[in-house]
Amino acid sequence: MDEVEQDTRGFLQVYGVAQAAGFVAVVLTGVWMGHFRGGFAWASNPAVQFNWHPLLMVLSMVYLYGNGVLLYRIFRNERKKKLKLAHAIVMGSAFLLAVIGLRAVFDSHNLASPPVPNMYSLHSWLGIATVIMFIMQWVCGLVTFLFPGLASHLRTSYMPAHVFFGILIFVFACATALLGITEKAIFSIKEPKYAEKPPEGILVNWIGLLISIFGVLVVFLATTPRFKRLTRPEDEMLLQETNVNE
Repeated sequence: MDEVEQDTRGFLQVYGVAQAAGFVAVVLTGVWMGHFRGGFAWASNPAVQFNWHPLLMVLSMVYLYGNGVLLYRIFRNERKKKLKLAHAIVMGSAFLLAVIGLRAVFDSHNLASPPVPNMYSLHSWLGIATVIMFIMQWVCGLVTFLFPGLASHLRTSYMPAHVFFGILIFVFACATALLGITEKAIFSIKEPKYAEKPPEGILVNWIGLLISIFGVLVVFLATTPRFKRLTRPEDEMLLQETNVNE
């Protein structure tokens, strides 16, 4: 099937809206933490160290992860070998930022006076579960698709599971982010109260709305069959090389 036969009408428009929503969500999260919540610091100021957590988790587990999911559909004309490497790098970068974000929240709780309990909220439970699934997904993807020597039929068999869990983890990440920003808003916005619609509260609501828009559009783009990257001759050659080496 040739490139001209693929119907990708509307893809770039939807992708553009998704990118705008995701990018602005990250920026507004930075504004929220930087302007309304006191800025950024590390262990020297545990209360402010927490502010790295929302920013890094939205950046990594929502924005970067979502773009990693769409990588094959954005660069549909690139060689698959390059795309696999780029996908692994984007997801690996998201993982490293997520680890720093988790360190920030645990430090801010443990170093507080008195210490704040960890892992008691639904947000924290879903967050840890999502990160654990992400680690497993990334490691399995590396072993299956990047390391040489794995039989091609095993790669083919694993692909549907890899795609399914990739989307599932992203949905979990968006849901966890929405729970987290709501929890932080309720705990933090006291005077004036959240119910009185102060500027900080309106900002928080916009962050949640933009994350929702980004999440829905990424899932739409990633699951719409007509937007799928078509198999190319070089992909078949790569598969044949794998069969020869088995």
